[in-house]
Formats: sequence, structure tokens, C-alpha cells
Amino acid sequence: MGKAKNPRRVAENEAMAKLRMLRTSPQKLNLVAAMIRGKKVEKALTDLTFSNKRVAQDVKKCLQSAIANAENNHNLDVDELIVAEAYVGKNLVMKRGRPRARGRYGKILKPFSELTIKVRQVEEQA
Repeated sequence: MGKAKNPRRVAENEAMAKLRMLRTSPQKLNLVAAMIRGKKVEKALTDLTFSNKRVAQDVKKCLQSAIANAENNHNLDVDELIVAEAYVGKNLVMKRGRPRARGRYGKILKPFSELTIKVRQVEEQA
């Protein structure tokens, strides 16, 4: 007697990967996520490889994880995958500070974010 299988969180033709505690602001991360939304995975990987943004390498790693999940866990064809969704969420914010002139205190916020990437298999039109 085992537990019942959990229902899938995504559709049958989708796979997902999530990256948590990413040390960058959600606003900066969303710029890179917007760059790959709706593209084929090969094109998205190429764009991330040659991007000048620091966080692009972390996004690329998450996208590669989503592709691997699609291939190994859900038996989807890698050549027909597109980035269906790429969205960003807030995570914790470390609060630090620095003494300033005249007894004041400068607040320094160090935000973390999380990234969710869903890839979907679409059949190519001939």
C-alpha cells in the first residue's frame, strides 16, 4: 500500500523547472526572462549564452534543467520545445545598512528572487 500518485502541476505536453534563492533583483531577472519567452529552446539557449547580463548564466542553467525534465521525465521531443512561460517572483530581502553623515543610517536592500520556466512541446507545421 503506497500513497496515491500526485497529480501533475503542468499539462501533459509541458515540463517545468524552478530556480529559487537567486541573488538578484526580480526586476533585473525579469529583463532576461522576457528575452526568452515564446522562443524555441535552441534559440533561447543561444541568446542566453551570448548575453552580457550576469544573471543570464543562471537562467540558462534553469532552462537546461527544464529541457532535461521534459526529455527524461515526460518523454517530450527536445527539438519541438518552446519556452511557454518564464516568470519571476520575489523571495526574501536581506537588510543591511551603512552609517552615513550626521548620525543617519543608509539602508541597503539585497533582494533575492525565484524563476520558473515552463517548456511546451508544439508540433511543427510543415
